[in-house]
This record gives sequence, structure tokens and C-alpha cells, in this order.
Amino acid sequence: MRSQMFTEIREVVKEGKGFTTLRFRFARNALPGQFVMVWLPDIDEIPMSLSYVEDFKGITVREVGVATRALSSLRVGDSIALRGPFGNHFEPSHGLNLIVSGGTGAASLMPVAEVVGDKRRVDVAIGARTRDEVIFENRARLSSSEVRVSTDDGTYGMKGTAVDLARIMMKEKRYDMILACGPEMMLRSLLELSKEYGISCQFSLERFMKCGVGLCGSCALDGKRVCADGPVFRREELESVSEFGKYKRDEAGLKVSL
Repeated sequence: MRSQMFTEIREVVKEGKGFTTLRFRFARNALPGQFVMVWLPDIDEIPMSLSYVEDFKGITVREVGVATRALSSLRVGDSIALRGPFGNHFEPSHGLNLIVSGGTGAASLMPVAEVVGDKRRVDVAIGARTRDEVIFENRARLSSSEVRVSTDDGTYGMKGTAVDLARIMMKEKRYDMILACGPEMMLRSLLELSKEYGISCQFSLERFMKCGVGLCGSCALDGKRVCADGPVFRREELESVSEFGKYKRDEAGLKVSL
């Protein structure tokens, strides 16, 4: 288990309604899709995907609970403790990749587009509930020549879901790989779409995690541990997982319906 390391917040960026990016120096190698365990003393330790993986790393937080509200309130000069990076990572195709993000899913996906380093090999579909929740659109345009946005309420871009948008884009082009992160029901629908079009895919899953290294079992998914066996899973792995898109586990480890 990697030891904990304190680091100072160097930059705070408000990305949109309820979203905050914290940037910091963290002298450990990281790859797109990996995550860190973030500890706030006297509050909690939670898993966060790395939204920046270079020397000047970052996490992007959405305010949904006590720990995320505390993280979102941090200022430049404050400190957090980190463990990791943990988990496996995205492996983009050498051909044409379609990145599909829902909500905060864009956080773990933007580093993938940047690693590819060729705008012609990356198309991006960004989905959000409303205009104020669209994040990293401008950043995506720096790494992709084709970026489209959808919102559930139609306040920006196409009215519809990220999966609706992905279907349109897949009708127009032949993709070699789908890379996605977002709500699990979105990913379940996207899995069916990938099977329909015969496209390989890699999805990053979110689960309640306590240890981050596969010991506690709180993130179990049909015997797989999302923190250690994932968080990125390929299509053939997810096709054999009966709980995917149906169940998750709560803080006590009990199975609950999505």
C-alpha cells in the first residue's frame, strides 16, 4: 500500500455549477483513468479520479456530500493528503477514438485525449443535465477536432443524453474504440450501443471505496474489485458482470439497486 503524502493546493478553478478543480504537485507517475485516495483530516478519505496526470496534477470535485463540500471549499495554500495513484488506466486505440463523458466523467477522460496527442484521432461527446454543468468543453477542443455537447434539458448543444449523442456520431463515423465515464446507467446503455455497432470499449466505473487497494471488498462487483481490477473495464469483462448497471454497494457493503 502506497504511503500517504501531503501536498499543497496551488490552484483552484471553478469549472461550473458545483464543480471545482484543485491543482497540486504530486511527485508520482500517473496514467489517464487512475485515481487517488484523498484524505481530509477529521472529515473523510474518498477516491477521486485524476483530471490532470502530468507533474502539475489535479482532481475535479462535484459537491454531493460532506467530504466533497469540504474539498470544494479549499483555497490556495491549504493542504490535502493523497494515497496512490491506484487502479488501471485507459488505453486508447491507434485508430479513431470516441470519448463519451457524462457529468464528472469528463474529469478522468480529458487526460486520455491529451495523451493521444492527435486531434484527428479523438472525437468527444460531452453530456450534462444542463448548460451550467458542462465541464471541460474548451479543454476538449484543444485535443479534438470534433467536440459535441448534449444536455438533458436542451439548454446547450443537442437536447438529449450523452448516449443519444454518441449514437448520432457513431452513425456518421466508424470508431475503433469507445472510452467512457459517467453514471452507470449511461454506461450500461453505451455498452449495448457498442455491441450493436461492434466497437471495442473501455469504461471507468465508480463504486464506494474505502481502501483503494482491493482489501476491504466494499467496491465488489460480481467478485471483481473496482479499485484493484479496474476502475477501467473492457467490453468483454462487463458483458459477463451481472451486477453492472443493476446494483451497487452502500457504505455497509450491502447490495442496493441502482
